[in-house]
Amino acid sequence: MDINRSNETVSVDIASLGPIYSDGDFILSDAKTQKEIVTQEIDADRDGKIDAVLFQPEVKANSEITIDVILRKKGTTSDSIPPCYSRFIPERTDDYAWENNRVAFRTYGPTAQKMIEDGVQGGTLSSGIDAWLKRVEYPIINKWYKKETSGAGSYHEDNGEGLDNFHVGKSRGIGGIAKKIDTTYYFSKNFTSWETLYNGPIRTSFILIYADWDTGGNPISEEKHISLDYGSNLSKFEVKLKGTDTISAGLTLHEKDGKIAVNLKNGWISYWEPHGDSELGTAIIVPENNLIGYEHYLTDRKDESNLYAHLKTNGSKVTYYAGFGWKKSGQFSTKDEWEAYVDKFAQCLENPLMVEVK
Repeated sequence: MDINRSNETVSVDIASLGPIYSDGDFILSDAKTQKEIVTQEIDADRDGKIDAVLFQPEVKANSEITIDVILRKKGTTSDSIPPCYSRFIPERTDDYAWENNRVAFRTYGPTAQKMIEDGVQGGTLSSGIDAWLKRVEYPIINKWYKKETSGAGSYHEDNGEGLDNFHVGKSRGIGGIAKKIDTTYYFSKNFTSWETLYNGPIRTSFILIYADWDTGGNPISEEKHISLDYGSNLSKFEVKLKGTDTISAGLTLHEKDGKIAVNLKNGWISYWEPHGDSELGTAIIVPENNLIGYEHYLTDRKDESNLYAHLKTNGSKVTYYAGFGWKKSGQFSTKDEWEAYVDKFAQCLENPLMVEVK
């Protein structure tokens, strides 16, 4: 492509590296600069064996680079929280939260749902995705939860690192799914179980499972495999579904005072809105021509107005990306800047970096 490529994750199968991997530790090094490249080894299929190595090369427009695989013992890893991080949060009911160096998210578990159903204060009933608006590159999840639960402060107040002032309620937040039957959108409740797959310098990945949910007499099962890569403003959602061959992913419209943008050709929808003392852009990107339509759904029912992307499944699976850009973080200043980022992201998904192992 005629653009520089960066903050894009390349995954190389360990098997393609042949005997060098079985012989011991290895590093990746830029052949031109001799600079070591940050890597992360992952067990994608959870069989206890490393399947792939992840890294993020810097590639100039219309060019290629050579990376050496060198048999060498890696340096010791730090005990600090990695840049791409997620975990279950039992100390704040039962959230699940995730973040990288640019954005953070959370969603809600079964205890929070039961509290609402039992009339206990402090619960949350939603399968929507919440946004934590961070202004710093270092991890904040543990720090903010500790501040909130210890009584030392609140993550709803911005003390220079950002805050949680993004309201989800019954909405889809940023990327929650729904199924439309006739004129009604149906959606799941809170996740029922979770599994953290891995954290690291390049990617965090985890699974959320939901109870079957009714769509006007037809049950749907839902399992989300969510990942977030370093440098990306959008999480990747790989959703396994049974009971439907189409689904919708939504962006909450909050006060309905923002501006939508749709690019069906490149596969994305976006919403830019006033937000507190700043502005906020949200988006959903659907690769592989699986975006089959959209709806700017407005209603007087509280929190149910959403901008929906309509997706077709590949078999029993659908893949999309959802995320946000906060003006106050300094990452995006205008609606046009945000939409340019989203469009570039979408084009890069359709034109992935090509890898050849020699």
